[in-house]
Amino acid sequence: MEKTSYIKWITSGNVSVPMLLLENYKKLQINELETMLLIHLHSYIEKGNYFPTPEDIASRMTCTVEQCCDILRKFIQRGFISIEDQVEHISNVRTESYSLLPLWEKLFTLLNEQGKEKEQQTKVKQEESLYTIFEREFARPLSPMECETLSLWIDQDGHTTELITAALREAVISGKMNIRYIDRILYEWKRNGIKTVEQAKEHGKKFRSYNKQPEVKSTEDNNKPKEKSTTPFYHWLEKP
Repeated sequence: MEKTSYIKWITSGNVSVPMLLLENYKKLQINELETMLLIHLHSYIEKGNYFPTPEDIASRMTCTVEQCCDILRKFIQRGFISIEDQVEHISNVRTESYSLLPLWEKLFTLLNEQGKEKEQQTKVKQEESLYTIFEREFARPLSPMECETLSLWIDQDGHTTELITAALREAVISGKMNIRYIDRILYEWKRNGIKTVEQAKEHGKKFRSYNKQPEVKSTEDNNKPKEKSTTPFYHWLEKP
């Protein structure tokens, strides 16, 4: 082979095989032979041959024409490929073409389902971690009612596990270790449009600063021994 011919051959073109297909064909219950046929079909379509015959495909593979026909038929039955009718505008001739759009749609559905499954698994892990944190702070197992309340905060009220943990921390700081108090904190935060831990921190600082009363000293107080000053915490249950 001459160098010029070799360069022309090696640069004749490449077929772009979607990585998603290679990574997920097994999950679509497609074997290696069937996947290779799809790749060849994709190659023909990219080069402008939209309806290659089973003989065309078999000439590139180690399977027979009958096997190619069987695989193509199964792909159509299973909804992986489709045959579309087209009419050329100039010659008004009706032609047929393969479409891999059903395959790409199935891949999209598979990835979407996998994403939802991962989100659900992450959510379950976060909830389990949240229950553990509450039980550690309460120094006891949660009651069924308390577990249900935690679930309602997430599923019904839409609070994130991070924000619920922040509300628990607020209750710990205030010395009010009960679900009712934490529920009130979350209610106030939601009413004030607080959705992040950073916003919750700023909100808590503002109310503590507002709730801190100036100390009025008298002559009698000056003669008393000084006590360690404390900063009162905001009492969420007294919020009107």
